[in-house]
Amino acid sequence: MKEMGDQLEHALHQPQLVRRSRADDSVGLFYEFYEHTVVGGKWLCVVVKYAENDAFVVTAYLTDRPKAGEDLWPIK
Repeated sequence: MKEMGDQLEHALHQPQLVRRSRADDSVGLFYEFYEHTVVGGKWLCVVVKYAENDAFVVTAYLTDRPKAGEDLWPIK
């Protein structure tokens, strides 16, 4: 993930998909698909925890597909 700093920022500012976590309503999963990563085409997921007056990145990881959950963006 160290090499993907620019992609992490892009996923937060202009994500393809944002879903609410099924495990924690105060967590958003920001997704962006990248064709070329060190392990091939993968979704980048940036996990953001929202507090009353704050928000912070919990973790980020590459995955084959987005997790199930309520779509927050784009709204369908």
